[in-house]
Amino acid sequence: MTNSDDLALIIDGCKAGSGESFSRLVDIYASRLYGYFYRLTGNRELSDELLSELFVKLVVKIGSYKGGAFESWLFKIATNIFHDYLRSKQRRKKLLEVRKKELKSKIIEPKRSESDRIDKLQIQIKKLNADTRELIMLRFYSQLSLKEMAEMRGEPMGTTMSKLHRGLKRLRELME
Repeated sequence: MTNSDDLALIIDGCKAGSGESFSRLVDIYASRLYGYFYRLTGNRELSDELLSELFVKLVVKIGSYKGGAFESWLFKIATNIFHDYLRSKQRRKKLLEVRKKELKSKIIEPKRSESDRIDKLQIQIKKLNADTRELIMLRFYSQLSLKEMAEMRGEPMGTTMSKLHRGLKRLRELME
């Protein structure tokens, strides 16, 4: 990862329209953002599409970045793109129903190895509602702080902490 001074220079270059700066920004964030989209969707092609859309939108919106936590700003755009996708396709409910049916059709056997435990964790995460799943992905996969998450979501930090705590408690129950 780059330090904040380097990132500020890259962002300034992007605002000036430098293709090289945009390329560096893509190099820095593409894998984390792809992982974020993939964890939310479980679909490689869709994650690629959303990531592409994000970087196109970034070219348009970089001028509106006024400072502060760039990662929070960037993940807020990513979250908005994901929500827009769900709304535009009117598939949020249908997506959750399909996932629920998939999970019901799978037989979960007792697992002992670390990779099996990770598989079970991914299956159990899919059982959580979309908002809770998003919070867990932002906190632990995208490594945003609680403060950054609360700012991004436009809610008090205590609310974000409470939702995350309840989600983790539910996930622990599902893992048992």
